[in-house]
Amino acid sequence: MQQQQISHQKSSYQHGLYPDMRGRFGDFGGKYIPESLVPVFAELEEAYERSLHDEAFQEELRRALREYVGRPSLLYYAPRFSERVGPGVKVYLKREDLNHTGAHKINNAVGQGLLARYMGKQRIIAETGAGQHGVATATVCAWLGLKCVIYMGSVDVERQALNVFRMKLLGAEVRSVDIGSRTLKDAINEAFRDWVTNVNDTFYLFGTAAGPHPYPRIVRDYQSVIGQEAREQILQLEGRLPDMILACVGGGSNAIGIFHPFAGDEGVQLIGVEAGGTGMKEGEHAASLAAGTPGVLHGAYSYLLQNEDGQVLDTHSISAGLDYPGVGPEHSYLKASGRASYVPASDAVALNGLQVLSQTEGIIPALESSHALGHLLEMGKQGKVPPGSIVIVNLSGRGDKDMQTVAKALGVSL
Repeated sequence: MQQQQISHQKSSYQHGLYPDMRGRFGDFGGKYIPESLVPVFAELEEAYERSLHDEAFQEELRRALREYVGRPSLLYYAPRFSERVGPGVKVYLKREDLNHTGAHKINNAVGQGLLARYMGKQRIIAETGAGQHGVATATVCAWLGLKCVIYMGSVDVERQALNVFRMKLLGAEVRSVDIGSRTLKDAINEAFRDWVTNVNDTFYLFGTAAGPHPYPRIVRDYQSVIGQEAREQILQLEGRLPDMILACVGGGSNAIGIFHPFAGDEGVQLIGVEAGGTGMKEGEHAASLAAGTPGVLHGAYSYLLQNEDGQVLDTHSISAGLDYPGVGPEHSYLKASGRASYVPASDAVALNGLQVLSQTEGIIPALESSHALGHLLEMGKQGKVPPGSIVIVNLSGRGDKDMQTVAKALGVSL
């Protein structure tokens, strides 16, 4: 059995579906870290590999996803939204917004939280942008009785005040980061600085499928439950695979979670939708794959927004969760190999997606997910979704956290 699994992995390496022994997806990925963290990452990688073959650990993870998170999440056919996309089109929503804490982030937080306890770590640090990863991490720490420190850019602290309160209510310490762009990038920088000085008792619960190896793989694996469920559900409901799958992409965890189980199905179009902001000029967007170039950011070689001197550029998105100048290395590989396409959607397109879904289905999505919804509506207008198409959109989170931002953008007083 073990030999069969190893053989399968070697075969998958050839298709770029797993990182190689250096943590590379093709040319992308790797482990660019300070020397002080080398033994820490070695410990993390060894423990994760061991946990994969520990049936007690895996059973506890499955039980937690089922009984605590509430999985499987629904695959919901959205008939009235489908009509707005095009005649004969069937749009299904993978309802990650129905998970405990309201987003996909809890899948990875539960997995890494259990892994931290498995390693004997008692202090958890994490970064967050939109706050959903912070809330999920604080939730898991409260559940497992672990100390929790969350780093968050001061800009995001202001626009995600509700999630900041939720984290504090759950017992987490929220540290506002007031340097750089004061968003997700800078929160990650501060979390790594913390880890370097507290390596013995601290576990960094990384929130997205980026960063140094093995984080892109760990996060991808824990989030792949989304695509695994969606695959089984669509086959049961429709008797065939979808024609296309759309998901928003910041760092890329929700997107890789649903893309990965379909990556070997060439007939399924994979479309990642990035933050087009207010325009595709420098500083007005966060579309790393659509407009960036390869370089090293936060310990991995991947696409990022940088100038000719390699300096990371400022970004903008109406969505705090997509306001990041880089992306996970597996997405970079999928782009370079042509297996997935990545497109920007503007703030206005995202707002339209949010409003249309709210008014046709009674489901208020997160601004992050709204980028994918809005782009699908644009594709429909342009005749790019043929009649009879089956489409899955990963609804990565609910929109409660974004109501203040949406109201301001629409000129409404709360």
